[in-house]
Amino acid sequence: MQQEITKLIQDCLLFFSSNCYTQNRIDKYRSLWKYGILPYMKEKSLSLYTQSLGQEYITDCIPCDNLRHDDREKIRSIQVLDDYLNLGYIRKRTIVPVKHTLEGEIGLQMQKLITHLQSLRRSSVTIKDYELYLNRFLVFLNQSGIYSMSGISERHILEFLSTTENNKINVVSSLRVLFRFWFESHITDGNFEDIIRSYKWVKREKIPSFFTTDEVRDIEESIDKSSGVGKRNYAMLLLASRLGLRASDIANLKFSNIDWDKNEIKLTQYKTGHPINLPLLNDVGNAIIDYLKYGRFKSESQNVFISSRAPYVPANKSIVCSAIREVISQSKVNIDGRHHGPHSLRHSLASCLLKNETPIHVISEALGHTKTDTTLTYLRIDLTSLLKCAITVPPVSNEFYTQKGGAFYEQTL
Repeated sequence: MQQEITKLIQDCLLFFSSNCYTQNRIDKYRSLWKYGILPYMKEKSLSLYTQSLGQEYITDCIPCDNLRHDDREKIRSIQVLDDYLNLGYIRKRTIVPVKHTLEGEIGLQMQKLITHLQSLRRSSVTIKDYELYLNRFLVFLNQSGIYSMSGISERHILEFLSTTENNKINVVSSLRVLFRFWFESHITDGNFEDIIRSYKWVKREKIPSFFTTDEVRDIEESIDKSSGVGKRNYAMLLLASRLGLRASDIANLKFSNIDWDKNEIKLTQYKTGHPINLPLLNDVGNAIIDYLKYGRFKSESQNVFISSRAPYVPANKSIVCSAIREVISQSKVNIDGRHHGPHSLRHSLASCLLKNETPIHVISEALGHTKTDTTLTYLRIDLTSLLKCAITVPPVSNEFYTQKGGAFYEQTL
């Protein structure tokens, strides 16, 4: 397929305009073509663009390694031309997911399990999880100099588990299935599953990260609301800090969820599937109105929040999390050792309610918890109430410090 290059570029520019790309972005593409593919084709006395010609331009004019930002932009400009030439529209830029390969002798035996799970019609999500965890184990074995099945020992398995911090339950479960499959398929003589079965670990309870009321106020006031992005991020942040909404619920918030007459937000929580009614506070409502009137680009989407770059699509959880993390990071609030995403603001709201001695069942209802036990985890950050439970330390006699010549007491000179 081929097309006259100036006509193809003109069609791409019209597509950008009709899909609400910013003028700066349109001008950027125009410049990339003007100083990129156009002089390249002129030098070759060509006027008809083909996809293979675009690839030749990339090969001849762009380095194959150590790509700079400008180089990636040039490649993107060719991808845009290819999209419109072959599809009649321009696809949104996507991130290619990482492929967790299983290679080598051990990887080949792991792949047999993946094939077996596929024959059992396990979901693609489950298959990807197994590939991820088995790939981690394979990488660990290779880094330990183990490349054959005979080299795997109990020590390697336990060392791998001891270095695993995230999703340890899922990792152990995946290895258990792998070792059982190997044993039943006579791939290994020993049953490594016995090692996993007796393996015990202590699941450490995580203390929720939260910010004080003053810190939350400083974060809210740090946002520059003069731009459309600032207005959007401010509204999303208030939904998290004032109402405790999760990132997924903020992203999925639709116009139909807001009852302006009754000043309520009614939605079904994405995580639990349970409905929740929340008051539409004045500050929150005004922030949403400000964004809709002066910050939101034109879009047919029924979602309140949309992306800040064309093509303007409904916001997703990643957009919400990234926006709020960036706001908190750029504020003057100290985030050392603390998570600073939307959930930290949810924890902060719970902390504020506890500080005001709000009953647990009220907090549970406000946060949309289906069980009160879930809310009890926030008691660990209610330091004021915990101090009330502290037991007075009894005085210690001098004999304690002088016993055995003071061997248990280090004096400071």
